[in-house]
Amino acid sequence: MKVKLLTIISFLTYQLSISQTEKLLHGKVISNNNPLNKVEVINKTAKTSTRTNDLGEFSILVQAKDSLLFFSKDYFFTRLKITQANIDQNNVTVNMSIKAEELEEVLVTNIKIDKVKSSQKDVDEIKFTKDNQSLQKYTGVYDGTITNGVDFTRMGTGVLNLFKNDNAELKKKTERTDFKKLITASIPLTFFTKDLKLNPDQVDLFIDFCDADPRSKKLLDNNNILTTMDFLYSKNEIFKKL
Repeated sequence: MKVKLLTIISFLTYQLSISQTEKLLHGKVISNNNPLNKVEVINKTAKTSTRTNDLGEFSILVQAKDSLLFFSKDYFFTRLKITQANIDQNNVTVNMSIKAEELEEVLVTNIKIDKVKSSQKDVDEIKFTKDNQSLQKYTGVYDGTITNGVDFTRMGTGVLNLFKNDNAELKKKTERTDFKKLITASIPLTFFTKDLKLNPDQVDLFIDFCDADPRSKKLLDNNNILTTMDFLYSKNEIFKKL
């Protein structure tokens, strides 16, 4: 009786160890029957990742109940929960949907300009004022100015200041929005609501919170989905405490 019991326990232990062993899963990512290259395939559970080749094929170590995430800039985020059937079949196909082309927001402002009304008296007064200011008209001495001429020095200074202000504003705006663009392009909204357990109205505030961290700038230089997700996970813990 003891021998049979030990045999059963050994068998169950062996089966459990087999079921918990990682297996190499092969698969293919397509869209409209076309293979997708360079799709980021991430095992969220094991925190490993790989990419598809020119034929859309990939291989990654998995266990049953692992969660695979599929990222591509031009396609909607896709999630796959691994089952034992997937591992036994060892040939999964993931179909990704392409995003609709997004257009830049254009702000059109309708400006109405009232016509300037002037009388002949106003015209005469303007002409008289100009004549009084003209030294050449009454003395015949040329003072070096051009009547009704353009003040190039003043105009140049204004243009230069305008350029400097626009350049500074553009730089500030770019630094402020690049991280948000990275998050919008690579991380779906469901990641914040389902994985990070954030309310939809907290997502923008959370992204601003992450953007304030100097480490977020490093993600722009080394754009890696897995690294970005780890950064968001760590910031989420601090965000919830605050």
